[in-house]
Amino acid sequence: MGLRELERTPSQADYELRHSSRSRIDTTTMCYKCTSYQLGYCYGVMDFCILNYRQSCATENIYLLTEKGQSMYYYSKLSCRSNCENIIFLDFNKKTEVLCCKHSNYCNLPEGL
Repeated sequence: MGLRELERTPSQADYELRHSSRSRIDTTTMCYKCTSYQLGYCYGVMDFCILNYRQSCATENIYLLTEKGQSMYYYSKLSCRSNCENIIFLDFNKKTEVLCCKHSNYCNLPEGL
């Protein structure tokens, strides 16, 4: 044992232990997981996922395109996604908007839909 280890009081050691374990817990980010989410309700099972390396919480908003080219919200998919990027895909009758986040737990819940 080194001299520095002997000099630490039990309260300092306890603080360091609690602080280091708290830091590990804070790095875990959780996201909602649902294959069909619409207007505040998950049609199926609302679950969660924990982010792994290079993952983000993802909200995939699906819109139907009208004959006039306007988009109408249809439903959302909530998940953890690898290499996630904010992007919009356009198809002939569908628009898909992918939104990514990892700034806080459960940040992928759609707002205003």
